[in-house]
This record gives sequence, structure tokens and C-alpha cells, in this order.
Amino acid sequence: MAATTSTLRARVHATLRHSDNSQSGRRWRAFHLFALGSGLIAVAVSSVASLPEAAARALAVVITLVAAVFLVEYALRLWSAPESPRYGGLSEGRARLRWAFSATGLIGLLAIVPAFAITVRAVGAESNIASIFCILWILKLGVHAPAMGTLARVISNERATLSSVLIVFVIVLVAAATATHFFERDSQPELFGNLPSSLWWAVVTLTTTGYGDVVPHTVGGRMVGSVVMVSGIVVLALMTGILATGFAEEERRREYLRVWDQVVKVPMFTELGTVTLSEIVSKLRVRHYPARFVVVRRDEAGDSMFFISEGEVEVRLPREPVRLGQGGFFGEMALLDRLPRSATIVTTQPTTLLVLYASDFYEIAAHIPSLVAAVEKEARRRRQENEAAGALTGGMT
Repeated sequence: MAATTSTLRARVHATLRHSDNSQSGRRWRAFHLFALGSGLIAVAVSSVASLPEAAARALAVVITLVAAVFLVEYALRLWSAPESPRYGGLSEGRARLRWAFSATGLIGLLAIVPAFAITVRAVGAESNIASIFCILWILKLGVHAPAMGTLARVISNERATLSSVLIVFVIVLVAAATATHFFERDSQPELFGNLPSSLWWAVVTLTTTGYGDVVPHTVGGRMVGSVVMVSGIVVLALMTGILATGFAEEERRREYLRVWDQVVKVPMFTELGTVTLSEIVSKLRVRHYPARFVVVRRDEAGDSMFFISEGEVEVRLPREPVRLGQGGFFGEMALLDRLPRSATIVTTQPTTLLVLYASDFYEIAAHIPSLVAAVEKEARRRRQENEAAGALTGGMT
């Protein structure tokens, strides 16, 4: 009984993970986004004071149902928290306590508590509470989004460079506010009579917002403003460039690890050695396909070949179909003989494929002949089988 409970708990934890690519995980994410979107729309509409009573009651029901979904989600996440690798070695109670006080746990709790308060007080009666509730749900979405973790890593990796830019920003900000206060304090004492007021103008100008509510009138003030505007563009461009570069590098690392995890599941690749494998990983692309998806069609031009990392495909040959499972590959004839596809390939279940495009294949052929030799050997075997069976020449695809 305990083993069954543990297995069920592990499955629940895996499904609720936003990085889970299983069918149940994808369905949960779709339902989660639908519930979140419905709740946010209901909260936004409920803030309209002139809503009919029937509409207000309907919105209250929607919010209650969405809140109930998030309540069940919170309970399931709390129950399955001991399955998380980050809490390995802790007792079940301590693991749940750690999760409850984590950012995900706290925001999940905050997202469900106000919902019932709004429902009890009749949605729409307290627009301020509804607005706060909406913000809490947005925070919940942000915590569960994988990109938030990427952003945190990018900021951490680039903290030294970002700190330098921020220091420059502060220096320009304070210097501009002080200089403008010096030039404008006599002509506009109500706007530039003190440094805090001048700082407001400097922030608005340096960030290129330009409200226009505070404008320098003196020649010196306008000269300072011109310098601040140009400096603002430079500082923001630097910060944008740093973050964009950091995101690109982080995404390359994530993609590399994601491809590596799939590549090691293909026996043909694992036999090549770690050094060779690292060269291949950068050339492959991971693609996830649902069941009954047509990957390639017969007679279409071929510009890539595919390796099966997970799942299964059906090769629809003229006489009878052939199935290929994990570790198999197809599409090599289109690259070796430069012929059109000779068969239609359809997935029989959710399948993960590694795609190798023609340009990358020819580059690998020059540096990793052992891989190409293995592909050619399998291609010759398939040709012989097809010819012996009376199938079309040219291989499987």
C-alpha cells in the first residue's frame, strides 16, 4: 500500500511540474492556463460597477471554481513535495514545510485565500480586492513560468556587468539632478527648488519616458537635459544588450542539455564516445510530435534525417508497414542518395525525434566518418531488404 501511494505521489509530482513533457503534463498545463485565463477575465469584468446582478453571480461562480482548482493544486503540490529532488534527504514533513515557505508555495497560498473572500462579499462589490486578487494570480503564473528561472540565472550570471551599468546610471542621475537644480532653482523654485524634485525630472528624462510635466527653461538646464536624454539612450541600450546576450547564452546552454538528454537515449550515438558526442549534439534539434502525426510524406523533397529518441513511428511501405522504435532512424536516403522520400512516416504514439539537417549531415560526414559509415551500413541493409521484398528502390525514405 505504501509503495502504491509513493508511486502515485511521484506521478502527481511529475505531472504538476511545468517542465514535464508527458501527455498528462501537457494537458495539465493547458487546463491550468485555461483556468487562470478564465479567472483573470472574470475578475476584470467583475470590477465593472454597472454589471447586472445575474452576471455578477455568474462571475462569482467562475471565480469560485477557479479558486477551487487552485486550492486542489496547492494541496496536491504540498502532498507531493517530498518527491522533489531538491528536498532529497529530508523527511516528508520537513519537505512539505520547506515547499510551503518557498516562493511557489507562498504565492500559491496567497492566490487562493482572497478568492473566497471575494466570493463571499459578492464579486464586484469590492473592486480593490478584485484588483489585488488579479495581481496575485499574475504572480502565481510568473512563479510557475520556466522563463522566470532563466531570468534569475541571467541576472545572476551578468550581475557584475549589470552592476557597472547601474552605477553609471546612478552617477548620471544624481549629477543631472544636481546640475538642473543649480540652473533652474531660481526660475522654477516649485519644480526644481530641491533635489528630490530635480531627481524626479532626472529619472523621467534618463529613462526616456518624457512626461513633459517638468521642463527646464534656462539654457544651462536645457543643455543638461540634452546630455541626460542621450545618456539615457546609451544606458538603456547597454542594459538591453547585456540581458539579450545573457538570455541567448542561457538558452544555448539549456538547448544543449536538452538535446544531450535525448541523444544519449540513441545507442548509435552513445557508442561514438563523449568527445564525438559533444560535436553531434550541437547539430541536432529536438522535436516532439503527438501520436498519428505525419512526419514526412512520400515523394516530397528530403532535407533531413531523423533519429528516434523516444516513442515509435510507422513506415508505410507499399507492401506492409514497418515500425521503428527508440534508437531507430529514418530519412537517410534523402541525404545519401538525394532522392525524394519513398515512404510516409507517421508516429504511432507521442514521439521525440532528433532532426539532422542536410547541411549539418555533410559537415558531420567530414569530421565524424564513423557515424556516417553506420548510417550507410544501415541504408544498404534496408535497400537489400526492400529489393528482396519487391518494394520500391531507394530505401525506406
